[in-house]
Amino acid sequence: MAATNPPRTNPARAPFAEDPTRSRGRKVAEPESRTRTPFARDRDRIIHSTAFRRLKEKTQVFVAHEGDHFRTRLTHSLEVAQIARSVATALGLDADLAETIALAHDLGHPPFGHAGEDELQIQMRGFGGFDHNVQTFRVVTKLERRYPRFDGLNLTWETLEGVIKHNGPVTDKLAKPSWSAIAEFDAEYDLRLSGWASAEAQVAALADDIAYNNHDVDDGVAAGLFHLKELLDVPLIGPHVHSALADYPDCDQQIIRLEAVRRMIGAMVDDVMAETRRRVAEGMVDGPEDVRNLGHAVVAFSRDMAEDLAALRAFLMERMYRHWRVNRTRSQARRILAEMFQLFMSEPDVLPTEWQAKIQGRDEAGRARVVCDYIAGMTDRFAIEEHRKLFHLEIWG
Repeated sequence: MAATNPPRTNPARAPFAEDPTRSRGRKVAEPESRTRTPFARDRDRIIHSTAFRRLKEKTQVFVAHEGDHFRTRLTHSLEVAQIARSVATALGLDADLAETIALAHDLGHPPFGHAGEDELQIQMRGFGGFDHNVQTFRVVTKLERRYPRFDGLNLTWETLEGVIKHNGPVTDKLAKPSWSAIAEFDAEYDLRLSGWASAEAQVAALADDIAYNNHDVDDGVAAGLFHLKELLDVPLIGPHVHSALADYPDCDQQIIRLEAVRRMIGAMVDDVMAETRRRVAEGMVDGPEDVRNLGHAVVAFSRDMAEDLAALRAFLMERMYRHWRVNRTRSQARRILAEMFQLFMSEPDVLPTEWQAKIQGRDEAGRARVVCDYIAGMTDRFAIEEHRKLFHLEIWG
């Protein structure tokens, strides 16, 4: 009989974990759910949101229609959520909160990924700017309209804090025009923007790094932008390609690629957990407020891992993100968004009726924000089709 491993048991709740029974609550008070914690309820609201559904056809690196094997924002967000939940559970943190922030973190991304964001930043110069993190916050606090008593999703304080601060304090950004929405919200509902977010939010941020670096390696090889053998000397991924080849010399290259990526995810997770435990002990972190007041992240990669990760990112930047095929798609994407933005600004009567209503009575900056919201909410496919309808008369036949 094959040996079986004993079942894993969840570690005890860490003293610095967020406690859902002590949540600071919601901006608009609501009765508690009979069946879910406040953080689990937040997660469910995000999953049921329109913005979350749209992630299925929004670019990660490759435009969503280029192939059904590549990651989209939706599959990326699910991978981030899985890693965040696993790490949070292993550290004794609130897994629901970590998962919730992970699922929400990319809701504000426009179509065509960073190319779309870059173009909206250009088009919104002089009109308040554009930042996908701020747009995510606006989605969950204003743009989603599903409830009779409030706009947005009315998420808990802890989730909102994690959405806007998962990468660290943000007070240095508040003077930027693109961050005015955060400053206005914070004036009404203090999110303590000068401090660090919860350990759960920090886990979600590191899970994002783990997920996208690994799946960009996977997608880059699968797309033929570089070959597996070219990774052998690249820090972080190279040793895992070597070990996978040594352990499974007869496997095909696809299996070796997937095994190497799987091992790299495991190594990065192990590193985060070890470094986090070291920082907890060193900083004498004994409660959630200790995390916020520590003065630096408590959830982090070790110095060696951070250096290897930087080298891997440099490789991906050169061989993937700046590859001519990706550049060509980025160029097309930016032209599509630029032309639509300029048309909607000069001829707002071609906007859908409900969006025309939102423009009524607004000044130029206000109209630009409505146009930006309309475009930012599009999927890749919808943006391509909308552009075709607006600029290509041959489709009238």
